Amino acid sequence: MKIHKEGRGFLTILFFVLLVLNATVLYLIQAAPAIAIIVGGISLVVFLFFLQFFRDPARKVELNEKHVLAPADGKVVVIETTTEDEYFKGKERLQVSIFMSPLNVHVNRNPVTGLVKYFKYHPGKYLVAWHPKSSTENERTTIVYQIHKNVEILIRQVAGAAARRIKWYLHEGDSVIQGREFGFIKFGSRVDIFLPLDAEIKVTNGQITKGGQTVIAELK
Repeated sequence: MKIHKEGRGFLTILFFVLLVLNATVLYLIQAAPAIAIIVGGISLVVFLFFLQFFRDPARKVELNEKHVLAPADGKVVVIETTTEDEYFKGKERLQVSIFMSPLNVHVNRNPVTGLVKYFKYHPGKYLVAWHPKSSTENERTTIVYQIHKNVEILIRQVAGAAARRIKWYLHEGDSVIQGREFGFIKFGSRVDIFLPLDAEIKVTNGQITKGGQTVIAELK
């Protein structure tokens, strides 16, 4: 398993900060080695926490033009019929939302193979990711994939209370492949998927998903 590029610089700085902290503690309290051991243990836990957060496991993706794959690891928290105003201008769509906790892999993957028809970044607030208004008021991106002439899938990366930076690696006009990485959200966050009304949902509320592997829906 490799470490994601978004975390390499941060982990390097964190390692040296913790190293200096432990060396300082050890120097100042040589007469109390137990305290140095406790500080060292806490430092190790902190470093391992951030290390696992930035992990980037390899995923075997089975390409299927009828399947919409999970764009992220996490838990399904919303399955509902709703309206989408930014791109679909109030038309009804099926919405599936995946909540990503700090313990999940935070790599985001293309749910389908197709053309990036629309992309927009929105600065915003940092409400908790499960807040009803987080999809419209938080920092977020909106990405629309065109699969066929009349079939479009919208994905929205939504920052959470702890996530303060969304990364993306695609732009309007790009051709993308299902399962390939398209972005990363640091710390707790959420991804919303807006599907055609005739799509057959393949997940249930509370289900755990794996990005690039779990089938979210099947297209007609």
